Amino acid sequence: QLQLVESGGGLVQPGGSLRLSCKYSGFMLDYYAIGWFRQAPGKEREGVSCISSTADITNYADSVRGRFTISSDGAKNTVYLQMNRLKPEDTGVYYCALLYSDYDSITSCSISSTLFDDWGQGTQVTVSS
Repeated sequence: QLQLVESGGGLVQPGGSLRLSCKYSGFMLDYYAIGWFRQAPGKEREGVSCISSTADITNYADSVRGRFTISSDGAKNTVYLQMNRLKPEDTGVYYCALLYSDYDSITSCSISSTLFDDWGQGTQVTVSS
C-alpha cells in the first residue's frame, strides 16, 4: 500500500528553521518525483519544491528559493525539506506528494499540485512570535 508520511512540523519563531521529512513506501517505480506543497487557512494549496527520484532535478517556488532546500535519502526512502529564515507567511499545512504518471512533469519537476498522484496527510508549520 502506497504511503507518504510527513513529519517535523511545529511552532517556530520568525527567522528560525525546521526540517520536514516525507517517508514514502509501498511502491516500486523507476522514475518519479516527490513534491512539497503547503496550504494556509483560506488559501489555495501552493507548490513549494520538488525533487526527482534521481535527485538531479529540483525546483522551488520563488517565495522560498534561497531559504528552503529539498534533498532525498534513497536508502531511507525519505525526502527532506530544510526550511531556514522562516517567515510568518510560511505558515500552513505542509504536504508531500508523489508524481509518477506524467513523464514530462517529472523531468521538469513541476510543482503544480494538479499533476501529483498521491498525497500524504500533512504536517502543520506555524511561524509566529
